[in-house]
Amino acid sequence: MDVIAIIGRIVFVLIFLSSGVNHLMNTSAMAGYAESKQIPAARAAVIASGLWILVGALLVLLGVWGDLGTLMLFVFLLATAALFHGFWTEADPAMRQNEMLHFLKDVSLAGASLLAFVLYSEEAIGPTITGPLFG
Repeated sequence: MDVIAIIGRIVFVLIFLSSGVNHLMNTSAMAGYAESKQIPAARAAVIASGLWILVGALLVLLGVWGDLGTLMLFVFLLATAALFHGFWTEADPAMRQNEMLHFLKDVSLAGASLLAFVLYSEEAIGPTITGPLFG
């Protein structure tokens, strides 16, 4: 089961590692999008959120305070769902559907993060470098 747990951790964090790198490599473009969503200090927010999710993903991947890492991802996902994917504000049906899809993806991943938090707090996700921070 340890191998399956490690594979699961890798697969789970791929989207966050990719997104975090994208935040840091394409900061200007992402800051423009953040500005369009009225995010204050958009460039700083993009850099900070990119670092935030990279740290969270690495904690989960490596099993170093995985419970903290999952909570970091949970916070990011809820903030992203609420601030960036407000489908309820879209008038265009296609845009509304697209934003709803992204909103639901973020909320679903937030739920998965909470489940992983519970597992990490019980040290049940394969081999880890450290035990839980909040256990």
